[in-house]
Amino acid sequence: MKKIGIFFGPIGSSAEKVAKMIQQMFGSDNADIIAIREATAQDMQKYDNIIMGMPTLGKDVWDSEKHVNGWDDFRPEFAKIDYTGKKIALFGLGDQISYPNNFVDSIGNIANRIMEHGAQIVGHVSTEGYEFNESNALIDNDTKFVGLPINETHEPELTGQRLSKWIDQLKNEFI
Repeated sequence: MKKIGIFFGPIGSSAEKVAKMIQQMFGSDNADIIAIREATAQDMQKYDNIIMGMPTLGKDVWDSEKHVNGWDDFRPEFAKIDYTGKKIALFGLGDQISYPNNFVDSIGNIANRIMEHGAQIVGHVSTEGYEFNESNALIDNDTKFVGLPINETHEPELTGQRLSKWIDQLKNEFI
């Protein structure tokens, strides 16, 4: 398997914590971790296997004119990346208790943005075991998420198990 670039945001968040767990599961020799706030399209271009991790987008973010997670600032960079031969997996922090109508929308928003540029997304996850009302991250007739949802707020005991299963899946889907 080729080296993996793990891009996350924001720094100091649960997304960073999970990104570090993913790096540890793949091994630091096999995966680099990069804060999206400090990244450019050229940084992402270096990898054929990419994992992107983003936070939940709660009311505090929706109502703010200042974006603190780095993904909104990175948005123009997506158009500068050549996605040919790249496989991209997404994970997102979400809270289906407080935001059941917008559960892990950030995964769907980023997926839609990069698919516009020809990205191939891997690491789809069944909706089984998640309780929520709506999500922008749904695919396959709403039976799967386009990436891995993690709820560190209300289900931290499931994070390790969900990550382990997802990493095994990615080992088969990444080249």
